[in-house]
Amino acid sequence: MKNMLRRAQKENFAVMAINCFNLETMRTVIQAAESMSSPIIINILQDHLLRHGDPEIYSWLAAHLAKASTVDVALNMDHGRDADLLKAALDAGFTSVMADFSDMSLEDNIRATREIVEHAHERGATVEAELGGIGEACGHQTDNAMKTDPAIAERFARETGIDCLAVSYGSSHGTYPEGFIPPFDIERLKEIHTAVDIPLVLHGGSGSGRKNIEESVANGICKINVGCDFMNGCRDGLATALTEDPAINYFELIHGAEPAGQDAVRQYISWAGSEGKAA
Repeated sequence: MKNMLRRAQKENFAVMAINCFNLETMRTVIQAAESMSSPIIINILQDHLLRHGDPEIYSWLAAHLAKASTVDVALNMDHGRDADLLKAALDAGFTSVMADFSDMSLEDNIRATREIVEHAHERGATVEAELGGIGEACGHQTDNAMKTDPAIAERFARETGIDCLAVSYGSSHGTYPEGFIPPFDIERLKEIHTAVDIPLVLHGGSGSGRKNIEESVANGICKINVGCDFMNGCRDGLATALTEDPAINYFELIHGAEPAGQDAVRQYISWAGSEGKAA
């Protein structure tokens, strides 16, 4: 993932990271990326990893899908808060992990993140970390106190040795109320971008809107996480297929959800500017 994001940083685009949890979602995302000749990152949330599989299964699936793909594919453990599980993912072959110790004190966050960085870099893998707080779209949305401090970001990046940094400047996780687009603090992002020389990451990309996405990419964002809009697209595809044929075979039903999910991924690839950027 580091190589992907360094190239994105140099050429001023962002790579989409889409939350997946099984073979079907991984395949859907990779096929969408292939259709636009875009690099892609498969995100596996810690919660999904614990509920739906294990590091070895996900790593095996991703490796086989990636080897057959016409685009670059990275496998990233997202929001890993368990140090042992982060290390297990790296040992199983995940190409990157996000070490999310943002709820800790700054000193503890630095210490815990640095431990994961050492483990990952010994294996040639990438580490993302988070500084600041990302709220919940349907609960407590991100406020000013939760936004990333540029000065602290510079120290954090320098002392941990991370490869990319997830920052907070207005986005929240989850699905926003209908018609709501979050106000992004682009000036704060510019300050972080000036202070930190590693690729920056936007979490909570779903529902952020084209303008916010494009301005973010123009000011240092090199990786954009999207989960809800992709999952909602797959859900809507299932609903449409069931409405059209309530007796549809389950096998056909699952495949019927994939085009709608791919449409959501392609929209974000377009906004992120990564179309045609596959190596």
